[in-house]
Amino acid sequence: MKKFLFAVICVSLSTLSGYPQKIYPLYDGKAPGSETWNYKEIEWTTPTMTGRMIRNVVDPTLEVYFPDKSLSSGTAVIVCPGGGNVWLSYSSEGTDVAKWLAAKGITAFVLKYRLIHTPEDPKEFSQFTQEFFKNLFSMPKAGDTARSAKAPVPLPSEKYPGGDDGIMAVKYLRKHAGELGIDPKKVGIMGFSAGAAVTIYTVINSTPADQVNFAATVYGGWLGDSRIPENAPPLFILAAADDPISAVCPDLYKSWRAKGKSAEIHMYSKGGHGFGMSQRGMPVDKWIDRFYEWIRASGF
Repeated sequence: MKKFLFAVICVSLSTLSGYPQKIYPLYDGKAPGSETWNYKEIEWTTPTMTGRMIRNVVDPTLEVYFPDKSLSSGTAVIVCPGGGNVWLSYSSEGTDVAKWLAAKGITAFVLKYRLIHTPEDPKEFSQFTQEFFKNLFSMPKAGDTARSAKAPVPLPSEKYPGGDDGIMAVKYLRKHAGELGIDPKKVGIMGFSAGAAVTIYTVINSTPADQVNFAATVYGGWLGDSRIPENAPPLFILAAADDPISAVCPDLYKSWRAKGKSAEIHMYSKGGHGFGMSQRGMPVDKWIDRFYEWIRASGF
C-alpha cells in the first residue's frame, strides 16, 4: 500500500469532464531495456493532427480517469493511443476516449508507452515526419502478401518496449485493483493503430495469469506470424473500409474465430485512418457507442 501511494504522482487535475485525474509511473525507476535513454519527452500540437501529440516517451505512465463512484461498474480499460510508434495521438485516441468511458462508469487508463527516438530539433523532426508519411502512404494495397512486412508498426511477434509496457500496465492494474477501485476480473485493453499493435502484443505475449479479460483494436491489430493463445480473450475489432492500413482487420477476426474465440467486427464504409474521437458528421463518429455496447453485452 505504501509503495503504491509513493508511486502516485500526487497531482489531481480538473478535467473537462470533471473526473479526478492521476498519473501513475508504470515502473519503479527506469523501464527495463531503456535505462540509458536520456532524451527529453516532447509535447506539441499541429493543425494537421487533432489535439495533443507526444513523442520521445522515455518514462511510461498510466493516466487514470475515475468514474463517479455511483456509476462505477468495476470495469477497467487501458487505452493505447496510436501514432506509428513515432508519437502518441494523446487526446483524440487517449484522454478523450478515457473521459467518455469514465462517464459510462468505466475506469479508464491512458497508457503513455515508450516510442522510438525522433529528432528533437523541430526542423529535423519536420523532415522526419515527411519521410514517415511518405513510407506510410506507399504501403502495399490490400491482398499484397508483402503488406505485413511493411506494416507501420512492429509486428506482435517482435520484441519492443511499447508492447512490454502494455503487459506491465495489465500487471499494474491487477496488483493495485483494490486501491484503484476496479475488478481484477474486468481488466481490458484497447488500442488505436500502433496502439492496436501494443494491444495484440499484450494478448499474445502475456502469461495465462496476466491475460486481459477483453481486448479491442481500432484501425489496427497486426497478427503477423504470431499464434493466438489458448486463453485469448474476447476481441472487438473496428475500422473503416477506406483505410488501406486496416485491410488486415477481417483477417484478424477470421483468425480469432478459427481458434474458436469470441470476436466482433465493425467495418464502416468511410472514415479513413486515425478518426479517433473526432466528429465529422459520419456514421463512424458513433464507433465508441458500439464498443461500449459490446463491453456490456460481453458481461463487463
